[in-house]
Amino acid sequence: MVTLEAEEVYALAPYTKTLGVEFEEIAAVGVRARRAHDLSLSTVGGGFHGGALMGLGDVCAAVCAALNGPVGAAPGTVESSTHFLRPAGTSVVATARPLRLGRKTVIEVDVHDEKGELCTRVTQVVTAVVPKAP
Repeated sequence: MVTLEAEEVYALAPYTKTLGVEFEEIAAVGVRARRAHDLSLSTVGGGFHGGALMGLGDVCAAVCAALNGPVGAAPGTVESSTHFLRPAGTSVVATARPLRLGRKTVIEVDVHDEKGELCTRVTQVVTAVVPKAP
């Protein structure tokens, strides 16, 4: 069984730290992380840039897939779909959960704003990239 702590994720995927992701829960059944808004992640009009929301979703999906994959494998995104449902507020919480486990794992990530409103949904197909034996 694969386990990960936040500091391990930051070391394995430095973009996670750069994006400012703060993990609240890291478990095979679900990954939850938050990100407060700041101007560095703004788009026209001052709201969260879609790429920041997609990045948060991707990070949570990758961690969730890794926790459900074989030991020593790295998650590799095969396909990602993002639906922007409403503008995000001053902070967001992303919750990833596995929909299907197997050779190709499907992870769904819901991103809610500080009012609990669903603002973004990310669905990813992830494969386990297993290193080749020497």
